[in-house]
Amino acid sequence: MPQQTIQYSEYASTAAHILQTLGVALPPLEAAGPHLFIHSPIDGQRLALLQCTTVAQTRQQVAQAQQAQAVWQHVPAPQRGAVVRVLGDLVRQHKAALAELISLEVGKIRSESLGEVQEVIDMCDFAQGLSRQLYGLTMPSERPEHQLRETWHPLGVVGIITAFNFPMAVWAWNAALALVCGNALVWKPSEKTPLCALALHQLLQQALQAEGHAPAISSVVLGHADVGQALVEAPAVRLVSATGSTPMGRVVGQACAQRFKRSLLELGGNNAAVVCASADVALALRAVVFAAVGTAGQRCTTLRRLFIHRSLYADFVQRLQAVYEHLPVGNPLAADTLVGPLIDSLALESMQVALLEAQALGAQVYGGEVLSHGRGSYVDPALVEMPSHSGPMLRETFAPILYVLPFDTLAEAIALVNASEHGLSASIFTHDLREAELFCSAAGAECGIVNVNIGTSGAEIGGAFGGEKATGGGREAGSDSWKAYMRRTTNTINYGHSLPLAQGVRFEV
Repeated sequence: MPQQTIQYSEYASTAAHILQTLGVALPPLEAAGPHLFIHSPIDGQRLALLQCTTVAQTRQQVAQAQQAQAVWQHVPAPQRGAVVRVLGDLVRQHKAALAELISLEVGKIRSESLGEVQEVIDMCDFAQGLSRQLYGLTMPSERPEHQLRETWHPLGVVGIITAFNFPMAVWAWNAALALVCGNALVWKPSEKTPLCALALHQLLQQALQAEGHAPAISSVVLGHADVGQALVEAPAVRLVSATGSTPMGRVVGQACAQRFKRSLLELGGNNAAVVCASADVALALRAVVFAAVGTAGQRCTTLRRLFIHRSLYADFVQRLQAVYEHLPVGNPLAADTLVGPLIDSLALESMQVALLEAQALGAQVYGGEVLSHGRGSYVDPALVEMPSHSGPMLRETFAPILYVLPFDTLAEAIALVNASEHGLSASIFTHDLREAELFCSAAGAECGIVNVNIGTSGAEIGGAFGGEKATGGGREAGSDSWKAYMRRTTNTINYGHSLPLAQGVRFEV
């Protein structure tokens, strides 16, 4: 395909230079077969043109990963951790370049891009330490001279499907753990952000080479739904970790269930916050704004529903309006920008549809105007006072829309939080210990992440990340999330000379 006929973004040469610096050699394009047209949200123009992986090539990559798995799973876990340590060191070395690539391909502001790369580094540190702590249990046996224990073993090839909004961090949550647990990887990144994947994958290849391990332990496949389907359906893939929309998760989950393989699903989130009468208003205001407009509202943990105690409602909304009026929206590479572009025109259209639907229900909309910054999809974040908990407020729109409603009692607010089909993240702002504890209890928010006096986004890697209900139920990153990437075996060891049976059963022959 003759590249000279293609109009490229002014940032294309910068992206190409970053990839070259990292050692990424893009394969030549073939005339036959589908291509990926990569655009920068900054100006809406083309960053790169890549060859898609075919379904046959995807299956071949999985087969090669399975062969590598047979060797990798017998490497001692601390040695596997050494590979992840080297990866973390390489990411540290190239932090600025990787962050710039995220900004070019995703449209994140610089500080958020740097934060995402730091999350990769943190995850590598965490996983390296974990490589010496893959603990099982010992349990007392009811039989004399017997011991019960559980041991953990590598699961098999792990397929990782990631979304555009965190093109590096979410892979690291999975890859760092899967590697120290003894599994090979096949990664299908979002078709919107493959350059970030190629860059990070190249650094992992360098780490594998430095430690003397096979490159097939990790591979990347590029393409659309057919490539993802081939990865999900491959018999050798024992776990599919998929991040994306709830409809996508239903397809992946059902496909995995039909083949009795595991799925780890991180799906949508229609997240909510509650501002109680005793809240620190200034703190809550700062937390709400970042949670609602950070990453241009394109986080799965973005705050989308805000419930404010009626005694504070008018004043708090007025304060929000004042902040929203002065939010700097623009080129994410500019130092003073806080809100960059949406990923593409489809996201912009989805936002406008939701706002029109809210207005038709009688909502008062502040902001939401489409802006002109080059050819990218720029928009003012929207603040929407809803007449009731209905319409677009009940679904996730991946854009900076914050719906607000008053409430009178905490029980009412908790019911509103839980009315969503999703259950990812929720927050409460209060100085009342009883309100905070109730919100975090079994009678409180039905979410995997429940916070007090901080926003719904910005989770640390030390805790398990994930949600309930239509969010999928998966857990990644910290705590004991590593167990998803291993299989558990219960061992009974008889070190005596007799054969007593459990539960007092007698069987004499």
